[in-house]
Amino acid sequence: MILTKREHACLVIEHEGASLVIDPGSFTAPFTAENLAAIVVTHEHADHVATEHLDRLLAAAPGAVELFAPAGVAAEHPGYDWTIVVAGDVRAAGPFALAFSGGRHATIHRSIPIVDNLGVFVNETLYYPGDSYTVPERPVDVLAVPSSAPWLKIGEVMDYLDVVRPRRSFPTHERVNSEIGQRMANARIQHVTELHGGTFVALEAGDSLDLD
Repeated sequence: MILTKREHACLVIEHEGASLVIDPGSFTAPFTAENLAAIVVTHEHADHVATEHLDRLLAAAPGAVELFAPAGVAAEHPGYDWTIVVAGDVRAAGPFALAFSGGRHATIHRSIPIVDNLGVFVNETLYYPGDSYTVPERPVDVLAVPSSAPWLKIGEVMDYLDVVRPRRSFPTHERVNSEIGQRMANARIQHVTELHGGTFVALEAGDSLDLD
């Protein structure tokens, strides 16, 4: 499997001639995916799902594309054929096995409603928590680590890494940071990943990582 990081929260995974897209949101530049099998959206916030991306990706797809998301996403974007998923669900789309966990977005502030959010495990290799600190029930080979957000402080990210202890990690959800801020966040993520014997990869938009 090959993962390509797009801007902010968006990931593209290629495997056995098919593609999976996760969280194509408003902070991500336009792109297409070869032989698109499925799109996963972790939650309804605009930086994780944008109709212009959905429309472009679906129009370019050679066949049917499965769309997986929590109920809140389907309610916000009713013009699409969503498959509603909840924590504990396991689904398949082409060569991709998807296991969903979590359930709630991290708290931004008590005055802001908390929406549904699902993390996703892809082929028992890559785990992406969306906007949460959900700890998966199995060991993690590759962890996509949120590195900046209104709901996040870097000490909490470091605590999260202390618990998950991935074999490899890379930063995501970075567009809120300045260039200097992202270097600082990367250093903290790298520090804790390496404390537990893991490897940190400082992926930027357009960079790829072999997940095998």
